[in-house]
Formats: sequence, C-alpha cells, structure tokens
Amino acid sequence: MSKFFPHLAGDFTRLLDRLRGRRVAVVGHARPDGDCIGSQVALARILAAAGHDVCCVNADPVPRRLDFLVNGMKFRGADDLLRDSADYAAVFVDSADQARPGERLRGRFPAPVGNIDHHLSNVGYAEINVVDNGAAATAEIIGGLALDFGLEIDAQAANGLYAGVLTDTGQFRFASTARRTLLIAAELLTRGACPPQVGYELYERESMGKLALLQHYLASLQLVCGGRVCVGRLANGVFAATGTTAEDTEGLVDYARSIDGVDIGVLIEERADGTVKASLRAKEAAYRMDLIAAQFNGGGHACAAGLNLKRDTERFYERLVEALAKQIASVDAGKAGA
Repeated sequence: MSKFFPHLAGDFTRLLDRLRGRRVAVVGHARPDGDCIGSQVALARILAAAGHDVCCVNADPVPRRLDFLVNGMKFRGADDLLRDSADYAAVFVDSADQARPGERLRGRFPAPVGNIDHHLSNVGYAEINVVDNGAAATAEIIGGLALDFGLEIDAQAANGLYAGVLTDTGQFRFASTARRTLLIAAELLTRGACPPQVGYELYERESMGKLALLQHYLASLQLVCGGRVCVGRLANGVFAATGTTAEDTEGLVDYARSIDGVDIGVLIEERADGTVKASLRAKEAAYRMDLIAAQFNGGGHACAAGLNLKRDTERFYERLVEALAKQIASVDAGKAGA
C-alpha cells in the first residue's frame, strides 16, 4: 500500500527521535471534542506500546459521551500538571495555536516538542510541526502515520482514531472526506475499531437536558444576510435552566447550517461573566470561516471555525454579520467571474 502521509515522514521521524527515552505529555485543547480525545488516546497508546511513560492532559474534563474511549488511560487536569515538576516532552494535538489548550497549560509547556494538527490556521508553534491542513482530522494524520511507520495500533487506539475521523467529517459527510480518509478508516476497522459502538456512544446517548438546550437554540434562530446565514443564541443562564454544560452544545450549530438555502450557520453562547463564544459552520470551503474567526482572534477550518471573546464587545453581533455578508458577496463575485 502507498504511504498515506509521505510528506510528513521526515517531521514525524524527527519527532519520534526527540521523544525517545522521555516521559511524554499528550496535550489536547480546551473543551475537547471527538478528534481531540480520540487523537490523544491513540497517540498515547501508540507511544506507550513503544515504551514511553505517557499521560494525556486537558484543561477540561473528558466529555461524558467520550468516556468510552479512555478506559484505563491516564488523563490529567491542568491543576494536577502544574503541581508536577517532572520533565515532560509535550506533544500538542488538534490545537491550531499554543493558547488553545488554555493559558495554564501553555505556561506549563512553553516550548512543545511536537504539534500534530490539521487546522488551516495552525501557526507552527512547536519545535517539530506535523501539520497537514488537507487532512479531515488530526486522527487521520496520526492513524495514517502510524500505518506508514508500522507502529502498533491496538483496538482501543483504533477506536479513538475512528471516533476522531467520524466526528470531524460529520460522519463522512463533510467536504474534507477524501479517498485517503476512507482508506485509513478501513484500515482502522481491521485493527479493532468498532463502528456500531462508536456510533452508539457518540450519537445515541443524548440527555433530556441536551434536547431542552436544542429547543432553546432552535427557538432563537434568525435568518440574516438575505437568508444565507442562520444565527442562533444560547443566552446566559440557559445551561443552569436545562441542567446542561458547555459540552452539550456539540453539534447544535449544524442544525442552523442544515437549513435549505443557508450557506453558513452560527451559534453564539453568552456567559454570566460577559464572555462570548461563537461557532461558525459553512457548507462550502470557499466561505473561509477560519478567516472570519480570525477577525475576532479565533481560528479553525475553512468550513468550521470558532472564536472566544473575553467580553461581549460593543457591536460584536453587528460586526460578525457584516463580516459574513462581505465574505458571501466576495464568494458570489468570484463565482460570477469564473
């Protein structure tokens, strides 16, 4: 079989060499999703099989629906690592920039040895950057490289990688899904990944609170930009009212994007401290959600990006809609001139 990531072979070889004989911390981003946790679990297990002492580190807890991936794994919080003075070689995964795992972990690991990621906005902040923004998921990169290098992928690692690919491709529906993505997924099945289990755990264990949260979001939807953008809000206090947490917002924005005629879906979360989080999802990569998010110090992918504001700054909503309208007009003009 041909190599999945031949262009990353040199960097990955350098990373494995730099990690040899060292204790490793696999660091994921705040509010971890399926690609983050799946990539952490898989890389940690692959490195452990090669003889490393490995732990996974996150600022936030593993989401309930991803618990099935971490059985027997050593996941540690930021506070725990801050109390640990041991020397770790840090490898950041699924994090476009060094701040994504949170400021405390950024301070604990100011000079990461490795950075494995697929975000278009990745800034190459580590000593060794194993980045391919053409990959559908960080899990696709880790899985492909492990296969290329003949590294051991046990059933739990395969499940983690499959879960990461499944979530970041929207169950293989998004435009990022490529032939390579499906070939790697098939290889993971031969190594023990279980699609029925992963599908059940990820998509068939919703709580009543999550459905109540969805009701609030759907009730708030508004069409702007001539019906091309659909925006919904979760007002301050809705998590307490529904008995949910921020992790229960996963997937809500896709309802806005799925409306016929809508090109971009938006979810805005308002918090008690005045902070705001926005998730942006587009149907086509041409809309470059990463560039929109970057205008508000955020980032991500061409079709999926996000941003966090420490305060709901004056005219944020208006400025966001203006930026989206301008981007849509630019894309339309490009198509008309093609």
